[in-house]
Amino acid sequence: MKKGFYSRLAWTGIRKNWRLYLPYLLTCVGMTAMYYIVGFLGSSPVVAAMRGGDTLQGMLRLGGFVLGLFTFLFLFYTNSFLIRRRKKEFGLYNILGMGKRNLAKLLLWESAMIAAGSLAAGLLLGILLSKLGELGAASVLSSQAGYQLSVGWKPALETAGLFLLLHALILLNSLCQLHLSNPIQLLHSENTGERPPKANPLLAAAGAVLLGAAYWLAVTIEEPVVALLWFFGAAAMVVAATYLLFVSGSVLLCRLLQRNKGYYYKTSHFISVSSMAYRMKRNGAGLASICILSTMVLVMLSATVCLYIGTEDSLRSRYPQNISVSLRSQTVEELYTAQVEELARVMDETAARYGQTPEGVVEYRMAGLVGMLQGEELLTDNAGFYQAQVSAMEQTYQVLILPLEDYNRLTGSQEQLAPGEAILYCTGGPIGLDSLSIQGGTALSIQKEVTAFAPVGMNDMQIIHTLYLFVPDFQETTAPLQGLTDAGGLSVLNLYWYRGYDLPGDDAVQIQIQRSLEEQLPALFPEEGGVSASCEGVASRRAETYGTYGGLLYLGVLLGIVFLFAAVLIMYYKQIVEGYEDQARFSILQKVGMTRREIRKSINSQVLTVFFLPLAAAGVHLAFAFPLVYRMLALFSLTNRRLLALVTLCCFLVYALFYVLVYRATSRAYYAIVSGGREEAP
Repeated sequence: MKKGFYSRLAWTGIRKNWRLYLPYLLTCVGMTAMYYIVGFLGSSPVVAAMRGGDTLQGMLRLGGFVLGLFTFLFLFYTNSFLIRRRKKEFGLYNILGMGKRNLAKLLLWESAMIAAGSLAAGLLLGILLSKLGELGAASVLSSQAGYQLSVGWKPALETAGLFLLLHALILLNSLCQLHLSNPIQLLHSENTGERPPKANPLLAAAGAVLLGAAYWLAVTIEEPVVALLWFFGAAAMVVAATYLLFVSGSVLLCRLLQRNKGYYYKTSHFISVSSMAYRMKRNGAGLASICILSTMVLVMLSATVCLYIGTEDSLRSRYPQNISVSLRSQTVEELYTAQVEELARVMDETAARYGQTPEGVVEYRMAGLVGMLQGEELLTDNAGFYQAQVSAMEQTYQVLILPLEDYNRLTGSQEQLAPGEAILYCTGGPIGLDSLSIQGGTALSIQKEVTAFAPVGMNDMQIIHTLYLFVPDFQETTAPLQGLTDAGGLSVLNLYWYRGYDLPGDDAVQIQIQRSLEEQLPALFPEEGGVSASCEGVASRRAETYGTYGGLLYLGVLLGIVFLFAAVLIMYYKQIVEGYEDQARFSILQKVGMTRREIRKSINSQVLTVFFLPLAAAGVHLAFAFPLVYRMLALFSLTNRRLLALVTLCCFLVYALFYVLVYRATSRAYYAIVSGGREEAP
């Protein structure tokens, strides 16, 4: 054949099928650019030098792996639409004399053009947008970055290698399909699988049961750690149920609509319902994919945006005071020594040395242990949190014992108790105990159960509920508990002294004060002593926390964009492919008298009947996932339910608006094809 024949034929095929190839090419370009940007930011020395940048880069490296895996699956899936449409053309070439070896050369040239064009454009776009991504990272981390554009050669080579491999595997898959097909199969490939499927009530019922079970788990689980353990299982159940309901349930829907004579025997409904019923199995799978991707986008964005917006709330929950010092001792007596009083004085003097006056000083002594509540007795033998079974998590509590005098000082109360009595507070809500004993010890009579208590930082952020016991004689109550040990022979009782305060100065001053205190602690409490001391500050943790939550937000936005690409492309190809399949049917209907206006009404009926089902189902999934997401966010010290609800609602409304715009664009493309518009394919 004449030199350049295959290349010209390949280019002609791509150009004449631009309606199919353009979205695929744009997706390849976008995926390539996205992967390069993630790799560039993950290895950028500028990002690494930012406060919290190392944490952000760790998140991005994880995101790069997820992005690469999803890209592999997604490009294979979308390429199947292209091959399905081109098979008829290849069958015609085969009948006209081109052998499969010639068709393979044609496919090779097409794949090479697509790979080269999308890779070059994607890398160029990625390089141009990488600086924008770097500036975005600086904004997320409250840092600064220069405006000099640089190229990450290693990320560029890694991106080129990955996408060349992906295009090679896609080509190999296309060649295998071509090799296993004969000319007749290729010519009639568009009609394959168009037998109307039978409605299967059993599969639809199975989907309903799975979905109900997943929803029940989401709304009944109370413990954050249990929510985390069940999240992926519940998500898998929702995915399976969605596919079963959309495939089998949509067939049942069409059958029910056909039985409704008042609805079915109308011009705008008759054609659309018949068409949907004729190929609902494939249509249902596509709608289910759109629903799952939409749900993933909404859950991911709402959770990560809420985490980032609520970073300060999370920090203040974890660190109620700007600066705090904790002492851990082996005996109660060590919490009442002169060294402890000296440390309090040193904390105030250090703040004054930097021109700061402590505000909102909080000080208390505390004894803590973990046990499993059985009736009115707390069992500590082998009942630690990490040894507890998931089914017993609701009975596992952290118990904190505080002196009544500290409780009165912290709350401004004037409570009085007799020996052997206690006031109770539970972070999970009132539990109605009349008395409580610990591992067979003397029972404490619960005289009062309060419903609120000042936060104590990390102790309020446990993934299990906390029981606070306020007792009149702290030393007498805790003395018998010092002999309790776990299975390894270690004491189950931890004794603490805590003091913290707020400061009016900025983060730089607070970090200096924290470092000064850390330098003075070893002299006051040597390592060989029985007391260990530590100092924490919210300012020093702010950069790392913003790095973690900013990294999650960055990852959520990037993966959300990728999943959005996938949903849009599935919507588009669903409309375009079905438009070409329906073109002949509507052409016949036009010849027998159906007007363009009636065609448009029929199209609107078909699209509106099923196109918005994925959005509605995604909204329902999101609503039932809300309690589960909220409890998992508690693991990140974020407990602002109102903020999560507001962010989730905003994300859904914005996504719904975008969904409507995509619907309008794809429905117009579908109408242009089926109403007699010029078909680009040969």
